[in-house]
Amino acid sequence: MSARILVVDDVPANVKLLEARLSAEYFDVMTASNGTEALAICARAECDIILLDVMMPDMDGFEVCRRLKSDPTTHHIPVVMVTALDSPADRNRGLEAGADDFLTKPVSDIVLIARVRSLTRLKMMTDELRMRAITSLEIGMQAPERTAVADTGKGGRILLVDDRQSSYERLASLLAAEHTVDVEPNPTEALFHAAEGNYDLLIVSLDLNNFDGLRLCSQARSLERTRHVPILAIAEAENSTRLLRGLEIGVNDYLLRPIDKTELLARARTQIRRRRYTDHLRDNVQNSIEMAITDALTGLHNRRYMESHLATLAEQASTRGKPLALMILDIDYFKSINDNYGHDAGDDVLREFAVRVRKSIRGIDLACRYGGEEFVIVMPETDLHVAGMVAERLRRSIAGEPFAVHKGTKRIEVTISIGLTTLEQKGEAVGDVLKRADTALYRAKHDGRNRVVSQAA
Repeated sequence: MSARILVVDDVPANVKLLEARLSAEYFDVMTASNGTEALAICARAECDIILLDVMMPDMDGFEVCRRLKSDPTTHHIPVVMVTALDSPADRNRGLEAGADDFLTKPVSDIVLIARVRSLTRLKMMTDELRMRAITSLEIGMQAPERTAVADTGKGGRILLVDDRQSSYERLASLLAAEHTVDVEPNPTEALFHAAEGNYDLLIVSLDLNNFDGLRLCSQARSLERTRHVPILAIAEAENSTRLLRGLEIGVNDYLLRPIDKTELLARARTQIRRRRYTDHLRDNVQNSIEMAITDALTGLHNRRYMESHLATLAEQASTRGKPLALMILDIDYFKSINDNYGHDAGDDVLREFAVRVRKSIRGIDLACRYGGEEFVIVMPETDLHVAGMVAERLRRSIAGEPFAVHKGTKRIEVTISIGLTTLEQKGEAVGDVLKRADTALYRAKHDGRNRVVSQAA
């Protein structure tokens, strides 16, 4: 797994040492000798992870980290502080600045590489989501970066899995200062609890009695509903080997006992902020997909989706030897509604029309806005006779009750014309089916509107 690692240190010997270690693991290594140079490299999006020294002459590592994490364009880049400073106060200061981890020199090769690999996986997943979310920006959706920068990481929902009462009571008390905490002392129930609870963070003790905490972490990573929930592992200092194994299977961060309150809260905030950011990215991707195939005004599928999906439905019908009905609906005299009552009233009619269409068709049927005041409904496994009954029921639904416009202050009569046909010839082009339905619609409008006309294949 290759990644671009930026090593920032003003001591050439330290840079050479880290460069050699990382290059031996096939990482691409870049270097910077001061904070200003590092910020410029990050601004050009040239690195995936930053290994950052603290004691530098022009700008210390704490300030560099703060600037990176406060900039919407660089806040998502993982930062690991690698320094000779080893006091709890220094560690907490680094975490408060936004660092993803704080490693004290000398750092063993195993610990360093395990942490870099863990953060590389996280960064690649985030980058993939960010690339997909670019479409969201192009269609006018708000990017989550500024929200992420302003997020304090507080107010999260945390599940603490620990079966030692003295331990979980203290941890829960510390976390309760900033978060809502549920405690699960029974590890066999923890996975079910986690799946149902919509948590922002799982904190798992690796020193459970008669249960392997790493197995629980692995199960959480394999379950769909907990796959993206960050995991913070807690272990005794002598369990470093198990912690490194945990990083390999998907644990996001860890703490060694005895637990420092400030460090616990700082690491929890970091994980919760990152969870919220990736959730925002996923939501943007999903919303952009929905917007690409959905008509914004009516909420029905749009023409693009219909044209691609109709071909699939037609192929399935032909393969299975089943009929497929298709109708084109047109709101009668829609232009006069816009002219007499305004375009807002026309929009009200289109929205209410979509609601009545949904109520009149099945879940497997495809309804879409074809363009303007024209709509298409595709009905799988439906012959011409049954489709005609559905079309007539829909026509009566529209004509039988006036449409409320202008926030209900006016009600207007609306009718529709429907052209109906079916696909019954194996391999028939969907364009021919649409054209036949359109011809039937033309006859319905020519014969006086407010009617259904069928045209068999």
